[in-house]
Amino acid sequence: MKKSIISIIAFAVSVSFAFAQTAQDVLNKYIEVTGGKSLWDGVNTYSMKQSYKSGAASDYDMDIKASFADGSMSKAKTILKRTFIYGIKGNEGWLKVPLGSGDKNTQYETKDLSAKEQENMRREIREVVLPFWDFQKKGYVATLVGSETLNGKKVNHVELSGKGVKYNLYFDEGTGLLNRRKLTLASGEVITEDYTNYATSPYGIKYPSESTYTSTADKRTVKVTTNIVFNDNISASAFAR
Repeated sequence: MKKSIISIIAFAVSVSFAFAQTAQDVLNKYIEVTGGKSLWDGVNTYSMKQSYKSGAASDYDMDIKASFADGSMSKAKTILKRTFIYGIKGNEGWLKVPLGSGDKNTQYETKDLSAKEQENMRREIREVVLPFWDFQKKGYVATLVGSETLNGKKVNHVELSGKGVKYNLYFDEGTGLLNRRKLTLASGEVITEDYTNYATSPYGIKYPSESTYTSTADKRTVKVTTNIVFNDNISASAFAR
């Protein structure tokens, strides 16, 4: 009888602890298991290379560079051997469109990005790497939805919303790592990434290195590979208009 009572009490305590957990607790655990707060706080720049493959002509590669100090970001998207370059720095935002066929001496036509496009890129500077980076300063609200099962694994579901976007983040209850990120944009488009593998950067931060990507805009499944270098030495020319 005593063993039964002890088991019941232990179960009740574990359940109470689970319910006492907050969204911030879940987010903090991810920060801890991916390198720790001091490492994340020490990031000033990053370079990210991504490959999006689905066996279609629309497959592309993305080369992203960002600097937090001056809020600069460059996104070079290469598709069908042509590279389109999106950039923001200060109050400016632009798109460089390649002219003619792709070669080493490609000429570009530069166009201004709309205010909304610039706003999206400024949001992405940190959120591309970590959706909830400085989320409170940006006015986002984090809510712990609860414990769920995703692809056979128990996960903690956190909803993060604000400024016309919403993230549904699913963290593995055991490892604390992010298993799925679902982003709902103001346009209504929903982008879902399921993370299947993690890698550790030379800097020491662990990040999702392999994933599957789906979007309601084109409704196809894309395999994504990602490589990130934190605190990379990025030339100022990377953010030149």
